[in-house]
Amino acid sequence: MTIAPAPGVLLVLDGWGYAPAGPANAITRAHTPELDSLVAKYPTAYAHASGEAVGLLPGTVGNSEIGHMVIGSGRPLAYDSLLVQHAIEDGSLRQHSTLSDTLTRLARDDRALHLIGLASDGQIHAHVEHLQELLTIAASHSVPRVWIHAITDGRDVADGTAPTYLRRIEQIAAQAGTGRVATVSGRGYALDKSGDLGLTWPVTEAIADGAGRRAENAVAAAAAPRGDVWVEPAVLADAAVVDGDGILFTNFRSDRIQQLADHLLDHLASTGRSVTPLSLAVYDTRTDIPALVQRADASGGLADELEQHGLRSVRIAEKEKFEHVTYYVNGRDDRKRSTEEHLQITGDVPADYIARPEMNLDLVTDAVVAAAGRDEVALVVANLANIDVVGHTGDAEATVQATQVTDAAVERIRAAAQAAGRWLLLVGDHGNAEVMAKPGPDGMPRPYGGHTTNPVPVIIVPAPGAVLPEALPGGATLADIAPTVLTLLGRPSGSAMTGKSLV
Repeated sequence: MTIAPAPGVLLVLDGWGYAPAGPANAITRAHTPELDSLVAKYPTAYAHASGEAVGLLPGTVGNSEIGHMVIGSGRPLAYDSLLVQHAIEDGSLRQHSTLSDTLTRLARDDRALHLIGLASDGQIHAHVEHLQELLTIAASHSVPRVWIHAITDGRDVADGTAPTYLRRIEQIAAQAGTGRVATVSGRGYALDKSGDLGLTWPVTEAIADGAGRRAENAVAAAAAPRGDVWVEPAVLADAAVVDGDGILFTNFRSDRIQQLADHLLDHLASTGRSVTPLSLAVYDTRTDIPALVQRADASGGLADELEQHGLRSVRIAEKEKFEHVTYYVNGRDDRKRSTEEHLQITGDVPADYIARPEMNLDLVTDAVVAAAGRDEVALVVANLANIDVVGHTGDAEATVQATQVTDAAVERIRAAAQAAGRWLLLVGDHGNAEVMAKPGPDGMPRPYGGHTTNPVPVIIVPAPGAVLPEALPGGATLADIAPTVLTLLGRPSGSAMTGKSLV
């Protein structure tokens, strides 16, 4: 079938996954007349957005970063978590010269290695089992002291599971014959990326200076009335960083640990302590931190194809997801091409997403509607963040409200797209809000705000007068989105893309 080319809108509904209706499914519980109508009227598919389909380990939940990268690249990219796992399995991590040289020096100079990272197996930011290889390597180099600075999760995994992961770390350390938990901090403090150094400072102080509240052991330190996310930084051992120590950041996803890395290293430098920093994966803000695993090449994606054909695009999102429609859709490339406009919506940042599930959606919608009305714009790429951001709170009722305001925004955008002669492609980037409860350690349902392995809907609303297939093919993945967008724009898929057009 030949598709008449037309301009369009690519609309990512963040955290919009598909699962059967049920009491824990905020998507199906919400009143969504617009989305229900679109599913009934137009070609719809359910795309794989997790695991190997998007370059992750089998069974690994998807996330916004990899979701947008695969949407933009038109192919599954071996994500950093998979690359780290491969480096462990093929022995290249153990043989890495920078790591080996650092550990040899620490042993020679009687200095410590500090491991800093998220203590869970959520596989979005880190994996606790990577510590097994790192501690084994450190032991083989006779590093005299290895201090573990554990960051509790409660977001990518169920809340209340921090003690389980901390006990696992202690077990791994015992098996390796080295390593001790020195500090415990909740991710709300340690992985803040809003620029609020009031949250970051207590973590820096605990790690660098051994200052802050004391705890007898890791499990006791993790007891927190506000849950695993908000465990107040605690010190368990006299393990302050001294001049000549080594620091290895074990998160393979960089965005949330970069603020802590920047603040900690700057604090150490300002207090006269020279350290050797390393990271498992590339951290964009610190070119002075050698990465033990390099990134996959993401060139030749949608952004490159649009630029090659001289097609103007506008990228729109509010702060929480702005880098996703720019940096990540562009394959982790921070260049703004001459054919791109980037519009970050800068309304008030809600202090409490539960109390304000609408966030700045009206402003985002206004911007998308305005961009859709501009003849010179071939493609509008926008992210509606509410379902995911509010879903992460674990509050099902607030997430139902977020879904309902998103539905109203989709109605406005669909009407504007059709009025401007555009097609509209809606897609989720990963699952989240369709599962708002999971069994806790006691087997009872507990609020869940993490991601899922569920497929995500893909709906194509054709431009007025255009004819599309009555049904989209099965087996779709997020890698098929960029080829589909190019087909709808009347352009061929890029040669680097392995995804297939759905129309």
